[in-house]
This record gives sequence, C-alpha cells and structure tokens, in this order.
Amino acid sequence: MKKALVVLPTYNESGTIEKVITEIFEQQEKANNWLIEILVVDSSSPDKTAEIVQKLQKKYSHLYLLLTKKEGLGKAYIRGFNYGLEKIQPAVYLEMDSDLQHNAKDIPKMLQKIEQGADFVIGARYIKGGSIPDDWGIHRKLFSVLGNQIVRFGFMYLKVHDWTDGYRAIKSWIVKKHLQEMEKYKGYVFQIAFLDKAIKSGANVQEVPTRFAERKKGVSKIDSAGFIIDIFKYLFQNSSFIKFVIVGGTGFLVDVILFYVFISSFKFQKALASLLSGLFSTGGNYFLNNFWSFKHKQIQGGLLTHFFKFFTFVLISLGNLAIQYFGMLLCLKFFGDYFFSLFNFSFNIALIYKVLLIFFLVIPYSYFMYNRFVWKK
Repeated sequence: MKKALVVLPTYNESGTIEKVITEIFEQQEKANNWLIEILVVDSSSPDKTAEIVQKLQKKYSHLYLLLTKKEGLGKAYIRGFNYGLEKIQPAVYLEMDSDLQHNAKDIPKMLQKIEQGADFVIGARYIKGGSIPDDWGIHRKLFSVLGNQIVRFGFMYLKVHDWTDGYRAIKSWIVKKHLQEMEKYKGYVFQIAFLDKAIKSGANVQEVPTRFAERKKGVSKIDSAGFIIDIFKYLFQNSSFIKFVIVGGTGFLVDVILFYVFISSFKFQKALASLLSGLFSTGGNYFLNNFWSFKHKQIQGGLLTHFFKFFTFVLISLGNLAIQYFGMLLCLKFFGDYFFSLFNFSFNIALIYKVLLIFFLVIPYSYFMYNRFVWKK
C-alpha cells in the first residue's frame, strides 16, 4: 500500500488541531490503496499545540510530530519534507492548513487524480465547484483573487487557476528534485515557487475543486503587504513571460535605434535599413530568449539545429506582423480613423489600436507559439 503523508505546519493551532487530525484519518476508508499518515510540524507553539498532538499519538499510530523553531511556513514545509524523506518515504506528500479552512474530504479526490497520472494536484478555489467564503470582506476577496491572477497571468500559464492556495498533493520525485533549492523561499511565496519549479520540470498539474472555509479559531498569519511584494519580486526573477516581454521591448528599441543609425549615419535606403534593423533585432531576441527567458528549456544542438529553430522563430514573427496588419484594417473599418487630443497633444486613434493589438493579441500569440514550436520540452 502506497503512503500519503499529510504535512501540517502549526503555530498556535490548539483550537483546531485535534479536529483536523481526526477528519484527515477519517478519510482512510475512502482512500483506496493509500495509507494516510500525518506529520505535524509545530513551530514551538506557546499554546500547547504540540502537547495535544502528543496525546493523539497514543490513539493514532500513523501520527508523527516534529518540533522546530518558528521560521515561517516555507521553512516548516521544508523541515516536514526532509523528515518525510528520511523517516517515512511516502509516494505522495500533501500540503494542508491546520485551521479547518481546507476540507479533509477532498483528500481522496486528490489521491485519485494522482492515480490517474497527475504529478501535482491543487485544491483549487477558482474553478467550477470551488469557492472562497461569502463573508470575506471586499478587501480580502480582492487581495485573494487579484494576487492569484497576478501570478497566473504573470507566468502566462493559464491552465492553473489557483496558484496561491496551499492545499496540494505532490509526488515525491518533485519534492526530491526541488527540496534543496526551495530553502531560499519563505512564507506564502514558497507555494508559488514550488508550483513554478514543478511546471518547469514537466510535472502533470491537475486541479480538483475545493471550498475554502473561513477560519473559526486562531489568527491568520499572512502579511498581505509583504506577500504582494514577494510575489512581484519572484515573478520578475522567474517568469519566462515577463522576461519574454522585456526582451521584446528591448528588441523594439534596438530595431528603432539601428534603423535611425542606418538612415542617418550610413545613408542606407529606408526599406533596406528597416530590413537590416529588423533582422538584427530578431536575431538578438532569439538569443536573449534562448539564454534568458526560456533558460530552463534552452535549445541544445549544433549550428543546424539553431538555424532551423531561428527560421521557425522568424516565421512566427511574420505571424505577428500579419496580426498587426489585418487587425489594424479591421479596427479602422469597425471603429473608425480619427484624431483625439490628450494633454494638448493630438494622436491618431490608430496608435491606440496598435498598442491594444500588441498587448492583447501579438504578445500572447507569440509567447504561445514560441513555447509550442521553438522552446518546447
């Protein structure tokens, strides 16, 4: 029978820990072919959470307790995963809160997804059948939904609908592969980073709907302002999509500057200058994307391989031009061609059309196509 280890980080959860543990073990009958075990990682709770767990260990033989110093959520999971690797060696780890906000009844569904081939299963609040509490204040709903969407679109990995919830089932190979590098992430960004690493390693990520409950006892430990700052920091350091946009913007500047130099300093014919500057810009974009944006799946091979990939890259870039050309024609036809004033400057509406076409069509199209045909696993 395969082992599934539920890791429960705790700090001052004496009001809920017994009920959480009881509800988890009640799922054993529904978890076919799985042995459910629980590891409580208590961060020196002054409210005697650990003592409650120690009493419960007399009742449950598959309940473990690891006492650590208070270092935050990410460190607690790291300690728990290390303990699991050394002492228990489960096939699957489950991350779960200890405050009754996650429903233990979802555990069998998550394990079933694992049996069906998933490597990483998320208890998702933002898919059909999932939810967040109705009585949350507008500020908390905005923080939760907006924070998740920032990450979702920041990575432009839209298949995953809930990046920030900490209810997950994870195959042990993912834990073994990324545990050491996860040491540098703290707090709730640990969850985002872990999922990002798993996706970049080729993990099959699936979701099951979960209804997130309001906390009945205890106090939330999340630092909203710090969390948002850490999210943006992680995104700018690790998002292939954001790096891709930066490379594209850099390529645009290179294109414009070289075009100006060619026609002003070298007196090149304008069409030729435009072709040459575009070629240099495209070549630079290809290599910057290969060695920076998509570094985790960098193209390997000799000159012939790079020539073929670069040719594909250029063909996709031509598609960008087609989108802009035909998109502009349609915009002008259906929305009109006129000038408008802003801050005493007069602009043609076509400029707005171009910006919208680039942001909402060109960038998503090119990112998808480059991932699909140039930088693919």
